[in-house]
Amino acid sequence: MFRNQYDSDVTVWSPQGRLHQVEYAMEAVKQGSATVGLKNRTHAVLIALKRASSELSAYQEKIIPIDNHMGITLAGLTADARMLSRYMRTECLNYKYSHDSVLPVSRLITTLGNKMQTCTQRYDRRPYGVGLLVAGYDDQGPHIFQTCPSANYFNCKAMALGSRSQSARTYLEKHLNEFPSCDLDEIVKHGLRALRDTLPNEVDLTVKNVSIGIVGKDVPFTILDESATAIYLSEIEGDEKRSRGPGGAAEQDIQPPQPPPADQGPQDPQPAVAMDTE
Repeated sequence: MFRNQYDSDVTVWSPQGRLHQVEYAMEAVKQGSATVGLKNRTHAVLIALKRASSELSAYQEKIIPIDNHMGITLAGLTADARMLSRYMRTECLNYKYSHDSVLPVSRLITTLGNKMQTCTQRYDRRPYGVGLLVAGYDDQGPHIFQTCPSANYFNCKAMALGSRSQSARTYLEKHLNEFPSCDLDEIVKHGLRALRDTLPNEVDLTVKNVSIGIVGKDVPFTILDESATAIYLSEIEGDEKRSRGPGGAAEQDIQPPQPPPADQGPQDPQPAVAMDTE
């Protein structure tokens, strides 16, 4: 249905100057389950929504440790993420063996971007169909990096990837100025609230479908267990009741009986529609 004569090879340019195979790989990232990364002055946090392929299978892990000072979360093809995570672990081990110190996060992302770009320039390769959020801590402080199948990478203050992630990015943009002054507990709660905005109204965050990874000053990269995750979920539960009605829908969705043509009338439906179409 979407096939055209310019998407048969990753090295073929369309007349509009596009590489369709790279765009298809970026579309695979948008279909993956959502994940959020954000940081304050001392810590970086990754929060991922785990997805089960069926009711008979377990939830698939979305956060992968790389080194004591670094970890990643993914949106897209898990198999490609395992390949890249193995490469990143090897680079960290080689650097530690040679220099007796941890690999700076920015240097690893540079080499990772070069590796991913090779697959967009050779006809015998395909782009990696996965987007990564990399959280790390080094002598420059905490970092959140985003990588794309196009081999672009970005140093972010906060970012969200995956399905319906625009809702999470809207939340992060709204509260961006608060993050540097937050403590660790508050930054985790902000990440959970942002991730919760990507869910349909009938689905909620539980200890089974959410995973939290933390790294920071004097804190090695750690994936929290279910008991620690449950504490954070219980602390944001009250916020959820204030922002959502008894039926699980947001109050903004319930409030707009459209008769009042006031200024708030047309404004309320707009974010709801944007969330539903993402």
